[in-house]
Amino acid sequence: MRLKVLILSLLVLITLGIVYLAEIRNGFFDSEVYYGAIQYWFHGDGGMVYDWMKPDSPYGFTYPPFAGLVMSPMAALPFAAVLVIAVLATVLTTALLVHWFAGPLIARMGWPRWFALGVAICLAISFEPVRETITFGQVNTLLLTLVAGDMLFGVAKGRKWAGIGIGLATAIKLTPGIFILYLLITKRWRDAATAIGAAAGATLLGGLIFPDESREFWTSALWDTNRVGVLSYLSNQSERGYLARLPIDQYAGKIWLVCVLATLAVWVLRLRKAPGDVLGGLALTGVVGCLISPVTWVHHCVWLIPALVRCVDAGLSGTGRQRRVLYLAVAAYLVMTSRVTWLWEYAPRPPLEIIGSNTYVYFSLALLIWTPLSDRAPAAVEEPAEVRTEPAGLSPSP
Repeated sequence: MRLKVLILSLLVLITLGIVYLAEIRNGFFDSEVYYGAIQYWFHGDGGMVYDWMKPDSPYGFTYPPFAGLVMSPMAALPFAAVLVIAVLATVLTTALLVHWFAGPLIARMGWPRWFALGVAICLAISFEPVRETITFGQVNTLLLTLVAGDMLFGVAKGRKWAGIGIGLATAIKLTPGIFILYLLITKRWRDAATAIGAAAGATLLGGLIFPDESREFWTSALWDTNRVGVLSYLSNQSERGYLARLPIDQYAGKIWLVCVLATLAVWVLRLRKAPGDVLGGLALTGVVGCLISPVTWVHHCVWLIPALVRCVDAGLSGTGRQRRVLYLAVAAYLVMTSRVTWLWEYAPRPPLEIIGSNTYVYFSLALLIWTPLSDRAPAAVEEPAEVRTEPAGLSPSP
């Protein structure tokens, strides 16, 4: 007992140190953008939220007006309070996600729950996308929690309200809309209709309250890629970012469309082989969202967490070939947490540049292909007694 407390205490201190070093580098940059835009919007001279740009940068508010409505309490809070709320929200949602994704594995393996969860939460917070989410002041784990909760406790259990979380997440930030496509592909028509209705309702609410901002977003701000940064910047670990870093500027856009179609085709084929595996669908869809988005900053890659946990679960529960996905998950975690990719941030270092500057893309593709799915539709979150009596039943499908 004492040894476990000592180990966990040491791991907590190391995690705090890692996050602190990241904060020195990132300085809650995105929270400053959100806060500055909302303050300008509510306390400025009547300008729109999309008019404001962070001083000495091209960055401004890039979310739909409904997201601005959700963030409107920032107009009445001091910046320090916003930071405290943002950090606590990310840490708590990360802990909740770990409980949802890893809890059944911990129970099945018979590990001490408090210790195993504590270690897993520290590992999750140290994971570069999560610590970048914390230290940039981003909303990624909040959106992942909204979608995962909907998938695990709504869609998987056939609740009437299933789809609402996905719809609201899509209204806040468009990228979770890939999960609506997941619902359509797996023929969950009612859930898809609910998600579309929730997204449309929230978007219309934003439009009714802020008509000028809605018109500006849908006709201009949404299509202005300069607002989110340069596509070729190393932090953009999507297929589009990969192509932008190659000397093929003239053809990059067309090649990207081909890559997106091929990626979606692999995703659809895999989903159709195991349509009942909701947790597996969550994992694969999160990976695909990162790959096909025009911009996937490193902190957006929190969406890879379900796939990594699924690989660990299958690797520890299986034998032989199944063990290989455990090695994939461990390698992906170590490389993504080490910041080795950033060695290629400024100066080219051939011949490994094409590998080193795109490690997230390569691991995302590997997870898309090899993350195990189950045609037995295992429950996403089960009671410990049920977990112990349930066979693993996970096998990689091509």
